Amino acid sequence: MMPRAAVVCLALLIPLWSGACASTGGAPKPFPLPGGSSTTPPARGARARGSSGGVDGHAVTGTALALRGAPYRTGGSDPRQGFDCSGFTQYVFAQYGLALPREVRDQYRVGVAIDPDEVAPGDLLFFSTTSRGPSHVGIALEGDEFIHAPSSHGVVRVERRSATYWSKRFLAARRITPP
Repeated sequence: MMPRAAVVCLALLIPLWSGACASTGGAPKPFPLPGGSSTTPPARGARARGSSGGVDGHAVTGTALALRGAPYRTGGSDPRQGFDCSGFTQYVFAQYGLALPREVRDQYRVGVAIDPDEVAPGDLLFFSTTSRGPSHVGIALEGDEFIHAPSSHGVVRVERRSATYWSKRFLAARRITPP
């Protein structure tokens, strides 16, 4: 027999997993966090401004962290259906009215290039994983951590940029600034 908490959790998650794609015009619901709590992303188009007039990286990372556990899905850009890496970054920044291109290589061309030693929360981190040039993207958190949708074998999660796999594949960092 399944524990009551597991039954309740499944009852909450099944409707989210079977919902329609956000491209149908519906607003995506926040993805639940472990323990049953959820964080509601800001209203679409809300601006998270930092003290310098740029994007508030802490607000962006808060939205990204609220999506931990969302499944990976090739071509995905919706928390109910799943994300691939560029769909994840595009979705998070869209919550602040910042339109990113859909593909990693195109996201690599926007924003301002920054020195890896100057990476701040909310910056995009690019990696060369499956081909030469940018083929993977994540969002920088505090310190050495970043959040991303890693692969078909995972979920949106936090990892360390200094981990052997990622440090060998790190390509560049870019800061997204409002138009």
